[in-house]
Amino acid sequence: MLSLLLSPVMASITEPIVNFATGVVDDLGLAGIFVLMFFESACIPIPSEATMLFAGFNVSKGSYSLLEVTLIGSVANLMGSWLAYGVGYYGRIELVERHGHKVHISAKHIAWADSWFERYGEATVFFARMLPIVRTFISLPAGVARMPFWRFSLYTFLGCIPWVFGLALIGKEAGDNWTQWKDYLHYVDYIVLALIVIAAIYLIVRRLRRPHSDPASDDGL
Repeated sequence: MLSLLLSPVMASITEPIVNFATGVVDDLGLAGIFVLMFFESACIPIPSEATMLFAGFNVSKGSYSLLEVTLIGSVANLMGSWLAYGVGYYGRIELVERHGHKVHISAKHIAWADSWFERYGEATVFFARMLPIVRTFISLPAGVARMPFWRFSLYTFLGCIPWVFGLALIGKEAGDNWTQWKDYLHYVDYIVLALIVIAAIYLIVRRLRRPHSDPASDDGL
């Protein structure tokens, strides 16, 4: 039900972005794929679905190979993630430790994030790279948590490959029908977005229901 309500709203927002992305790939080819996938991984919400499905469609026309678009898209994602990671890593003290209280981020929250990425960072980064919406922003908290750079880079790249390859392959096989697959995948975006909203509401409600005197009120997220 929520996805049906969100669909027309999201479509009105994403359609111009999709048209822009396909126009860039059409005009610049592989260079356009690199630019779009770089910024998509640097927390700029350019849908990789549109970029890589259209790239796959161009593969079906013989413009370039599936291997080329997969390599270009994955490397661009990796390099874009370095930018977001660096913002989180070097902006941690100023943005989070000094001003985090303004958005209810406490020292315990930061410690929890540090502990999480220390124990589960590889799996978190790897699988997050295959989730719509989440994949665009996962590099920022990884940087804030100071996840070791080489581990972050390795698992980011490994996680990007199946996502980029899968989208390009679908676009290649779908041919002229690649836009239908773009619309199908938007429903996955809606589901992920709905889960994020529900989780955020749950956390807010749980915090509001705790007594102010509860010493555990700052534990967890």
